[in-house]
Amino acid sequence: MHPALSVIFFTTLSGAGYGLLAWSGLSIALLALRGGLSPALEGVQLAGLGFGLLLSTIGLLCSLAHLGKPGRAWRAFSQWRTSWLSREGVLAVATPLPVLAAMALLLWMEPGATRAAWLACLGLLLAVLALVTVACTAMIYASLKPIPAWRHPLVLPVYLLFALLTGLALQMVVMAAMLRGQDLAGMLPTLVLFGLALAVLKWLYWRAIDAAQEPATRGAAVGLPDREVRVFERPHTEANYVTREMVFELARRHALRLRLAAVAGLVAAPLLASALMVLGWLPALAATGLAALGLLAGAFAERWLFFAQARHVVSAYY
Repeated sequence: MHPALSVIFFTTLSGAGYGLLAWSGLSIALLALRGGLSPALEGVQLAGLGFGLLLSTIGLLCSLAHLGKPGRAWRAFSQWRTSWLSREGVLAVATPLPVLAAMALLLWMEPGATRAAWLACLGLLLAVLALVTVACTAMIYASLKPIPAWRHPLVLPVYLLFALLTGLALQMVVMAAMLRGQDLAGMLPTLVLFGLALAVLKWLYWRAIDAAQEPATRGAAVGLPDREVRVFERPHTEANYVTREMVFELARRHALRLRLAAVAGLVAAPLLASALMVLGWLPALAATGLAALGLLAGAFAERWLFFAQARHVVSAYY
């Protein structure tokens, strides 16, 4: 398919934002259950919640740019029983509610057992809603039978891991910015391990789609899978929406370079940042920022490939 930048920005930024919200919600819940948050940690959690909400909102707004008539997007909310897109929209509207409630409690409610209990509940609810929203985004693509590359079982776990990895990197940036003087050298190796695991899953996915046969014959594309269909003349005399969006060829050499770039962002960037911080050549904020930028760049390259290398069965007909 033709990779639209609006959708790539949407999946990258909203995934990172929801990942940050999931980690923030989980840490708020755990800290509240352990006896409450210190004033310094309250500031970290507030910043994480605000930054995560901002990124997820920007990502969702980017998705509207891909719609022909964004003003009608509200109609998608009514199909939540059958549509993963509609479920994603409903959850995207529901997720900010525990975010705003937790921020209000942190800002205006006096510390105590009651506030800790509420924060624990809201934090767990937020983590679940954020991850389920990302899962719905993944299922929008994984549920599409006409695109075999997206029906792969690794699509959903890879989406979740990207959200968790980029969200964790952003949370480390927030911690490094607000907890000056703290020893944060042990955080970046976690990103390296997460990135390595994600890179392995992506290589398995890429090997699978490379080994797969052509999506379908022309007969299958027109609903006659057991018959040979010959093209008498072109379906259209000019380019149309189908040929622009659903039929896209990517040279193998470009695909390999982009795959290497994605892996470099996932593994090499956090590894380099970790080494520079351990050696004392970079402060914690600069090192975590470098790791986060590398991971986001790797996620952007991987998202572009995800769309560019997906062959729609209609391409066999066109």
